[in-house]
Amino acid sequence: MECIRAALIGYGLAGKVFHAPLLQVTEGVELAAVVSSDPAKVHADWPDLQVETQIDAVLADPTIELVVLATPDHLHAPQALSALAAGKHVVIDKPFAVTIADARRIAGTAEHCDRHVFVFHNRRWDADFLTLQSLVEAGELGEVMHFESHFDRLRLEAGQRWKDKRFGGVWQDLGPHLIDQALSLFGMPEAVWADIAIQKREGHAPDFAHVVLRYARTRAILHISQLVPDHGLRFAVHGTRASYIKRGLDVQEEQGSSGMTPREAAWGIDPDEGILTGVDGGARPIANKRGCYQAFYDNVRDCLRGGASPAVPTRHAIAVMEVLRAAQESAQERREIPILPDPR
Repeated sequence: MECIRAALIGYGLAGKVFHAPLLQVTEGVELAAVVSSDPAKVHADWPDLQVETQIDAVLADPTIELVVLATPDHLHAPQALSALAAGKHVVIDKPFAVTIADARRIAGTAEHCDRHVFVFHNRRWDADFLTLQSLVEAGELGEVMHFESHFDRLRLEAGQRWKDKRFGGVWQDLGPHLIDQALSLFGMPEAVWADIAIQKREGHAPDFAHVVLRYARTRAILHISQLVPDHGLRFAVHGTRASYIKRGLDVQEEQGSSGMTPREAAWGIDPDEGILTGVDGGARPIANKRGCYQAFYDNVRDCLRGGASPAVPTRHAIAVMEVLRAAQESAQERREIPILPDPR
């Protein structure tokens, strides 16, 4: 099988911790080049890797087949459209784009160019989410009535990174992860209600988001806050047969930050077991499945070489954008926003 030569655009947190290590361990894929304004930073980790300072250099390279965008949100649309015009397949880190109009434009252009666009919703492969998904599919919880998904932290001071000042704040940053997981379990909701706010005194952008997805019977609550001393709660899921409570965040980001690679035996092993409590009051620990962010790029390879279907189709990523936008509209207008029927 001919190797897929990939170029990574951007070498901040997303590029360094997620995309570069995953590309390096994906069989059939070669990380051929990185585009970064700081070549020394890249060479400190990958001394022999080709580094360019401008994206045009890799777009003009006919041997580059896949372009991976790990750049700030506002660059996603113009860079994706340029890459598609150059005949490349594209991976885009979440969020898909700043606006849903841009997301649809990218998807439409990809279809017209007969190229793939993959959105990096990697937390579908979190250890605890894979575990919860298996419990739901096996009927262990019964019908889920209440789904609560937290991504809380304790960061008392307002940050100074571009991420801390981006439009939408934590909702634009982390909301796509929580939305994508909820939609993977339940599909599109009937309506969205949201409270999105700046709680820090010197805050630049929202650091709090409490969003309720309303289904016919189920309620899915997505909660993000940076002012939570006890921020361990990840999932609280209650069904007609049992509850599942999980504390602790998936370990793959921390492992990548420490220099561990997905080839190591400990990769993706989350030691914080969830607790399953039945209607009879009996409780038992639930060991986590192994997290596997590398499955995303395995799927990218299989789509480009084996005719597989994308694990994250663009219509799923656009559905995430629909809910992201509806929540922002709800918070601004202080009302529930109805959602069109699930396109899937």
